[in-house]
Amino acid sequence: MSILTTVKEVLQASTQSANRGDVTEEMSNGAYWCDDCDERIRDVDVEGEGPPDCPTCGDEMRFERSQGSTGCAC
Repeated sequence: MSILTTVKEVLQASTQSANRGDVTEEMSNGAYWCDDCDERIRDVDVEGEGPPDCPTCGDEMRFERSQGSTGCAC
């Protein structure tokens, strides 16, 4: 078996996976970020309304919408 055949089989197998993550999780529209501390909190993990304060520095975090169609705020 050649290296090209092996790579081709690996790539085909990775696209055929039925496991796309836990679908029971709430759909996220984005995440809150603290640019100074590199802290990230998904919007579905925030209690209450409005932006949360950064757990590290206490500053208000900014909201950034997800760019992907997967519902992940990565």
